[in-house]
Amino acid sequence: MIRTEGITKSYGSLQVLKGIDLEVADGEIISIFGASGAGKSTFLQILGTLDEPDAGEIYYDDVNVRTLKETQLARFRNRQIGFVFQFHHLLPEFTALENVCIPAFIMGIPKQEAEERAMALLQDLNLADRASHKPAELSGGEQQRVAVARALINKPAVLLADEPSGNLDSRNKKELHDLLRRIHDEKGQTIIIVTHDKELSAIAHRRLLMKDGKLYND
Repeated sequence: MIRTEGITKSYGSLQVLKGIDLEVADGEIISIFGASGAGKSTFLQILGTLDEPDAGEIYYDDVNVRTLKETQLARFRNRQIGFVFQFHHLLPEFTALENVCIPAFIMGIPKQEAEERAMALLQDLNLADRASHKPAELSGGEQQRVAVARALINKPAVLLADEPSGNLDSRNKKELHDLLRRIHDEKGQTIIIVTHDKELSAIAHRRLLMKDGKLYND
């Protein structure tokens, strides 16, 4: 479903990514691990079209996203890619329900349908009773589950998670691990995870080590 060819990225004289080739099958869970500064998050942001490589190609279902114009790329990202980050990036002035709805509103989904989708996700993630709460009124684990619901509302082709359990305590980490596994099992969701967490990495079908700007099978 996803294919990259020869992805490179440098910051000044420092070359972080040195020609990365990767193929990801539909419904596969992949984890990427490695030392801090190895380029894992950089690669994930390039894969998610949030950043551009210096060279190389990125294909989603044989569509080369690097050929898309800016507005086309923004539409593609909104519809095809869900993001979960270490820090939840929830908007503090909005409720959990409103935060989950935002990508659907951007997609042009009518308000009632967006809210119905969002509430269904919150119910599925055991957050229905927290729908009207703002982020400051939620625990760290609840905020991360809201972020997962937000990432899933547009039914993306792939879920990209960058250190999603890095800011959670051990109980909430386990809940997140179980949640991601359940999302895959129930929805067949393709998931790519960057993580230092060995337990989270263990849910993947394939573990990849990023070292010296390259990816290696673990």
